[in-house]
Amino acid sequence: MGECRFKIERKGWDLPFLAEAEELAGLRRVVRLHLRLWGLPDLVDLAQLCVTELVTNVITHVGPGTPTTLAVSMNGAHLRLEVTDPDARALPTLIAATGEAEGGRGMALVDAVTERWGVIPRGDSKITWCELPTGLRSEGGHVENPQVAKAEALLTRHCGGVTPESQQCERLSVAVAEEAAIDLIADLLHWLRAHGCDPDEALDRAQMYFEAEPGAG
Repeated sequence: MGECRFKIERKGWDLPFLAEAEELAGLRRVVRLHLRLWGLPDLVDLAQLCVTELVTNVITHVGPGTPTTLAVSMNGAHLRLEVTDPDARALPTLIAATGEAEGGRGMALVDAVTERWGVIPRGDSKITWCELPTGLRSEGGHVENPQVAKAEALLTRHCGGVTPESQQCERLSVAVAEEAAIDLIADLLHWLRAHGCDPDEALDRAQMYFEAEPGAG
């Protein structure tokens, strides 16, 4: 039996900014927005922590107002975060900070929560990067859980009329799947009304169940 998957397009992006403490809240919001759009809400907190520490490292060791770039992309099944600044001399190092030390904790935090990190020196700049495991089977896949798998099976049939005997299936984009999901929800609401049920009440209950699931917030 062929296996159908709705491919998620996670196109990398970069954002130039000036390294200032006032920029950190905005950077965290941008990271949260993109990771939710990418279907990776469980990584938001760790990714925000990493971005905060990497940018704070630039502010502390290169200087406030430094032209900096944040880049977020996928490296296989890993989320990759990169912060580029124009100082190739001030290289981040992992320091075992003492209880009284004011510095040294930033990269220790990054080291603790990521799978790997490093620094790429260039002639006139450097890239400090880190990677977080996503739990994805592939770059364009989704995080596995029973609810998503069940919904995907329904959408696969709804989109293409796929039968259990099918051996091949076209990979469908999330945009196509979204329209199919809306259409399927509308059909289910018609079914509920035709059987004497209240569609609005059903939607409210479904929303309540969804928000109660881990990672839905």
